[in-house]
Amino acid sequence: METKNSKSGLIAAYRSKTEHTVLGIMSGTSLDGVDAVLVTIKTTAAAEVESVRLMKHSYLPYTDDVRGEIARLCTVSSAKIDDLVYTHFGLSEWYAAAALLVIAEAGLRADQVDVISMHGQTVWHAPVPRNFPSPSGTVPVKGTLQLGSGPVVQERTGIPVISDLRSADMAAGGEGAPLAPYIDHLLFGSPDEGRIVQNIGGIGNATILPSRITASRNSSEFPSFSRTGIFAFDTGPGNMIIDAIVGIGSKGTLRYDPEGSIAARGIVSEEIVEEYMQDAYFKRTPPKSTGREIYGVEFAQQFMQRSEAKGLSYEDVIATATAFTAETIARAYHDFVLPHVSIAKVLVCGGGALNASLLKMIQERLPEEITVTTANTFGIPDQAREAMAFAVIGHESLMGRPGSLPAVTGARTAAVLGVLTLTK
Repeated sequence: METKNSKSGLIAAYRSKTEHTVLGIMSGTSLDGVDAVLVTIKTTAAAEVESVRLMKHSYLPYTDDVRGEIARLCTVSSAKIDDLVYTHFGLSEWYAAAALLVIAEAGLRADQVDVISMHGQTVWHAPVPRNFPSPSGTVPVKGTLQLGSGPVVQERTGIPVISDLRSADMAAGGEGAPLAPYIDHLLFGSPDEGRIVQNIGGIGNATILPSRITASRNSSEFPSFSRTGIFAFDTGPGNMIIDAIVGIGSKGTLRYDPEGSIAARGIVSEEIVEEYMQDAYFKRTPPKSTGREIYGVEFAQQFMQRSEAKGLSYEDVIATATAFTAETIARAYHDFVLPHVSIAKVLVCGGGALNASLLKMIQERLPEEITVTTANTFGIPDQAREAMAFAVIGHESLMGRPGSLPAVTGARTAAVLGVLTLTK
């Protein structure tokens, strides 16, 4: 006899419902803390997603020592295997605490939540293959690593957990990223105008949502289009370089540029911006993804040293780093989006949505008919969107449906994502 404590029993019980309460957990490449959301997902009679409603969003910031532990694991020269193991399990306590926090703040009980969908903390993303010996000879291998143990979170909360959400796509030949386009389509898609959802966390990634007319016209013209016309890719560094330089320049008293106020006092060196735009990543055609292993602390230190050698002040360096991020985003649109899709709005989310200088610089580098605004203007908190995306991906996995788009990630086939940890 199947019970809810068996995999098949839990899945059958989940699929028998038309309204689900799912908890999504996300901690991004900015290393700032944990976002947790509770969403209500309603499905149609055909079990397709009808609506996604945000019930509650909570944020649990990392302490400085935890942030430091994670940062050390993101750099080859400082990563140690014992730190990796302890952090993998230690961060699980943070995820469980964030889950219990959002449940309490929503006025719910743990047994009223159907499942937790947990992204984990990315410490290394390797989408470029490296040859590795296998039983049948040398094979190209790529991978990604998100820390956080599903069994620990399940044990602390008593709720089933879906984790390791990127590996199945990579096993199918994809880059494991970006994974948010589906939720972007549900929350921000418009039949009348093309939009870009631009997440700016540590890394920047864009989801392109053509209008229905544009999608129909262009779906066969551009290799990264899915059947609906949606495509996505990482634009490059987001807040990562800015945050690192602020931390170095302020001797650790600041972790980010508050509302872009430091950048607003500086003068941009377009020469430095253009020099760093020669990086090979920006010329690669989507699908593509990147991470802290490329644009982390070492890159930021080099950027800062190069800028100071040109006589730039601290404020000028921050302004130039901000302009560099803005240019990577705008250039990506000019090269890979605007030749194929008509765009009316760019909706910025993530921590970068709070940086007024960054938003202004992006707007200045785009055609005047494109409006740059934030996801918050559409009723979705800027910091909640990614956690909501992973909540929906967890839902789709339990429904037996793929949570990734091969046209977005480059995979051979669509994949049902994640590993399920059951309750006892």
